[in-house]
Amino acid sequence: MVNRPALARVSRFFKWAYLKLFRINDTPQRIALGLGLGVFTGVLPGTGPIAALALAFILRVNRASALLGSIITNTWLGIPVFMLSLRVGASVAGVSYQDLNRDWQIFIKGFQWDALLSMGLYKILIPVLAGYALISLAIGAITYIVALVIVGHARSKRR
Repeated sequence: MVNRPALARVSRFFKWAYLKLFRINDTPQRIALGLGLGVFTGVLPGTGPIAALALAFILRVNRASALLGSIITNTWLGIPVFMLSLRVGASVAGVSYQDLNRDWQIFIKGFQWDALLSMGLYKILIPVLAGYALISLAIGAITYIVALVIVGHARSKRR
Protein backbone atom coordinates (compact mmCIF):
# COMPACT_ATOMS: atom_id res chain seq x y z
CA MET A 1 0.00 0.00 0.00
CA VAL A 2 1.37 3.42 -1.02
CA ASN A 3 1.49 6.20 1.54
CA ARG A 4 -0.49 8.95 -0.25
CA PRO A 5 0.79 11.93 1.79
CA ALA A 6 4.40 10.90 1.15
CA LEU A 7 3.70 10.45 -2.55
CA ALA A 8 2.02 13.85 -2.66
CA ARG A 9 5.06 15.47 -1.00
CA VAL A 10 7.41 13.87 -3.51
CA SER A 11 5.16 14.98 -6.37
CA ARG A 12 5.03 18.54 -5.01
CA PHE A 13 8.83 18.60 -4.64
CA PHE A 14 9.38 17.61 -8.28
CA LYS A 15 6.81 20.15 -9.46
CA TRP A 16 8.57 22.82 -7.39
CA ALA A 17 11.97 21.80 -8.84
CA TYR A 18 10.54 21.87 -12.37
CA LEU A 19 9.08 25.33 -11.91
CA LYS A 20 12.25 26.66 -10.30
CA LEU A 21 14.29 25.39 -13.20
CA PHE A 22 12.19 27.20 -15.80
CA ARG A 23 11.98 30.48 -13.91
CA ILE A 24 15.76 30.90 -13.70
CA ASN A 25 16.83 33.97 -15.65
CA ASP A 26 19.73 32.50 -17.62
CA THR A 27 20.42 30.87 -20.97
CA PRO A 28 19.16 27.32 -21.53
CA GLN A 29 22.75 26.14 -22.03
CA ARG A 30 23.95 27.49 -18.69
CA ILE A 31 20.88 26.17 -16.88
CA ALA A 32 21.27 22.71 -18.44
CA LEU A 33 25.02 22.63 -17.82
CA GLY A 34 24.48 23.65 -14.20
CA LEU A 35 21.87 20.94 -13.74
CA GLY A 36 24.11 18.32 -15.37
CA LEU A 37 27.01 19.40 -13.16
CA GLY A 38 24.81 19.23 -10.08
CA VAL A 39 23.62 15.74 -10.96
CA PHE A 40 27.24 14.69 -11.60
CA THR A 41 28.32 15.88 -8.14
CA GLY A 42 25.16 14.51 -6.53
CA VAL A 43 25.83 11.00 -7.85
CA LEU A 44 29.59 11.00 -7.24
CA PRO A 45 30.29 9.87 -3.66
CA GLY A 46 31.91 12.32 -1.28
CA THR A 47 30.64 15.36 -3.16
CA GLY A 48 27.36 17.16 -3.08
CA PRO A 49 25.78 20.60 -2.93
CA ILE A 50 28.92 22.44 -1.83
CA ALA A 51 31.00 20.85 -4.58
CA ALA A 52 28.23 21.60 -7.10
CA LEU A 53 28.18 25.27 -6.10
CA ALA A 54 31.98 25.54 -6.16
CA LEU A 55 32.26 23.92 -9.58
CA ALA A 56 29.36 25.99 -10.93
CA PHE A 57 31.09 29.15 -9.74
CA ILE A 58 34.43 28.11 -11.26
CA LEU A 59 32.90 27.01 -14.57
CA ARG A 60 30.50 30.00 -14.67
CA VAL A 61 27.34 27.97 -15.08
CA ASN A 62 24.04 28.49 -13.34
CA ARG A 63 24.56 27.91 -9.61
CA ALA A 64 20.88 27.51 -8.76
CA SER A 65 20.38 24.69 -11.25
CA ALA A 66 23.65 23.06 -10.10
CA LEU A 67 22.46 23.14 -6.51
CA LEU A 68 19.05 21.81 -7.52
CA GLY A 69 20.59 18.94 -9.51
CA SER A 70 22.83 17.99 -6.62
CA ILE A 71 20.04 18.05 -4.06
CA ILE A 72 17.69 16.02 -6.25
CA THR A 73 20.19 13.20 -6.83
CA ASN A 74 22.40 13.30 -3.76
CA THR A 75 21.02 10.40 -1.74
CA TRP A 76 18.26 8.50 -3.47
CA LEU A 77 20.50 7.15 -6.24
CA GLY A 78 23.11 5.84 -3.78
CA ILE A 79 22.49 2.09 -3.73
CA PRO A 80 21.60 1.53 -7.40
CA VAL A 81 24.58 3.59 -8.55
CA PHE A 82 26.89 1.77 -6.13
CA MET A 83 25.86 -1.62 -7.51
CA LEU A 84 26.26 -0.38 -11.06
CA SER A 85 29.63 1.21 -10.25
CA LEU A 86 30.91 -2.15 -9.00
CA ARG A 87 29.96 -3.72 -12.32
CA VAL A 88 31.33 -0.91 -14.47
CA GLY A 89 34.48 -0.56 -12.37
CA ALA A 90 35.17 -4.28 -12.53
CA SER A 91 34.76 -4.19 -16.29
CA VAL A 92 37.02 -1.16 -16.72
CA ALA A 93 39.70 -2.56 -14.39
CA GLY A 94 39.50 -6.00 -15.97
CA VAL A 95 38.69 -7.80 -12.74
CA SER A 96 35.90 -10.19 -11.89
CA TYR A 97 32.73 -8.55 -10.57
CA GLN A 98 32.26 -11.38 -8.07
CA ASP A 99 35.81 -10.93 -6.72
CA LEU A 100 35.44 -7.15 -6.47
CA ASN A 101 32.05 -7.45 -4.76
CA ARG A 102 33.38 -10.03 -2.29
CA ASP A 103 36.50 -7.96 -1.49
CA TRP A 104 34.38 -4.82 -1.05
CA GLN A 105 32.03 -6.59 1.37
CA ILE A 106 34.96 -7.96 3.38
CA PHE A 107 36.47 -4.48 3.51
CA ILE A 108 33.22 -2.81 4.61
CA LYS A 109 32.33 -5.39 7.28
CA GLY A 110 35.66 -5.04 9.06
CA PHE A 111 36.52 -1.48 8.05
CA GLN A 112 39.99 -0.38 9.04
CA TRP A 113 42.27 1.94 7.13
CA ASP A 114 45.16 -0.51 7.24
CA ALA A 115 42.86 -3.17 5.72
CA LEU A 116 42.53 -0.99 2.65
CA LEU A 117 46.28 -0.96 2.19
CA SER A 118 46.67 -4.67 2.87
CA MET A 119 43.97 -5.57 0.31
CA GLY A 120 45.56 -3.28 -2.22
CA LEU A 121 44.37 0.12 -3.28
CA TYR A 122 44.18 -0.88 -6.92
CA LYS A 123 42.27 -4.05 -6.18
CA ILE A 124 39.22 -2.38 -4.59
CA LEU A 125 39.18 1.39 -4.51
CA ILE A 126 40.30 2.24 -8.04
CA PRO A 127 37.70 0.03 -9.81
CA VAL A 128 34.89 1.35 -7.62
CA LEU A 129 35.92 4.99 -8.10
CA ALA A 130 36.34 4.46 -11.86
CA GLY A 131 32.84 3.00 -12.00
CA TYR A 132 31.41 5.92 -10.04
CA ALA A 133 33.20 8.47 -12.22
CA LEU A 134 31.94 6.94 -15.46
CA ILE A 135 28.37 6.56 -14.21
CA SER A 136 28.31 10.09 -12.75
CA LEU A 137 29.64 11.48 -16.01
CA ALA A 138 27.07 9.55 -18.07
CA ILE A 139 24.11 10.53 -15.87
CA GLY A 140 25.30 14.16 -15.78
CA ALA A 141 25.66 14.25 -19.59
CA ILE A 142 22.23 12.71 -20.11
CA THR A 143 20.76 15.24 -17.67
CA TYR A 144 22.44 18.09 -19.56
CA ILE A 145 21.04 16.95 -22.92
CA VAL A 146 17.52 16.33 -21.59
CA ALA A 147 17.47 19.62 -19.65
CA LEU A 148 18.76 21.56 -22.67
CA VAL A 149 16.00 20.18 -24.86
CA ILE A 150 13.27 20.71 -22.26
CA VAL A 151 14.35 24.21 -21.18
CA GLY A 152 14.94 25.29 -24.78
CA HIS A 153 11.55 23.98 -25.84
CA ALA A 154 9.76 25.55 -22.87
CA ARG A 155 11.44 28.90 -23.47
CA SER A 156 10.57 28.89 -27.18
CA LYS A 157 6.91 28.06 -26.37
CA ARG A 158 6.76 30.90 -23.85
CA ARG A 159 7.92 33.44 -26.46
